[in-house]
Amino acid sequence: MNWKYILILLLLTCCVVFLLRLYRLQKKYDSLKKANQNLEKMIEIAQIKDIESKLNPHLFKNILNSIQSHIYQSYYTIDKLSNVLDYVLYETNNRYVTPKQEIAFIQSFIDINRVKLNPLFELRVKLKVDEADVYYNKKVIAPLMFVDLIENAFKHADFQRSDAYISITISLSKGVFSIITSNKVSLKIPLKKSKSGFGGNSLIKRLETLHHGKFKLEKSLNEDNFIAHLSIKLYDQ
Repeated sequence: MNWKYILILLLLTCCVVFLLRLYRLQKKYDSLKKANQNLEKMIEIAQIKDIESKLNPHLFKNILNSIQSHIYQSYYTIDKLSNVLDYVLYETNNRYVTPKQEIAFIQSFIDINRVKLNPLFELRVKLKVDEADVYYNKKVIAPLMFVDLIENAFKHADFQRSDAYISITISLSKGVFSIITSNKVSLKIPLKKSKSGFGGNSLIKRLETLHHGKFKLEKSLNEDNFIAHLSIKLYDQ
């Protein structure tokens, strides 16, 4: 009888020791997992900072190129450029800005690119913005998210065709911020060049990091019409 009690006590002791070791191993695993997550987050932030440090000079270069051949409109362009530079230098240091701020930047950026167009060129810009939207004045959108699509619309449009056009539609409704760009492209000129691609790659990286699971980006070429559509859900940011 005593041997049975001793055996039971021994088994219980082994179970307790095993459970204690298991508990300690679980705590160590949780600690290592948390440390690994923190390390991944630090790497992710460093990658974003690296992208942003390259994005801003890239943007400046394209802006300056667009006004170089239109010096006769320098006062108007410099005024718009001032707005853009203020935004890029100060607001893009913030992780998020308001849709109102981003829209104001987009309008100035489009106006800068407008000066290089023939006055008869069809540039359609539509704003379908619900200023009563609860997110309109909240810092929920990463800055410069739409600039790459707008820049590509001007860069790849076929200006020689009689039916050439660029269409840009910005909308904010029910917590969804979106842009649709479309333009006529020349089928003789490939969309990708040997030194291009930074903007598109950086856009995807920033979207994945800053708006993960909250965005949808679609690009299509319908005959000679290139269409890009990016929508971002602002809720739960």
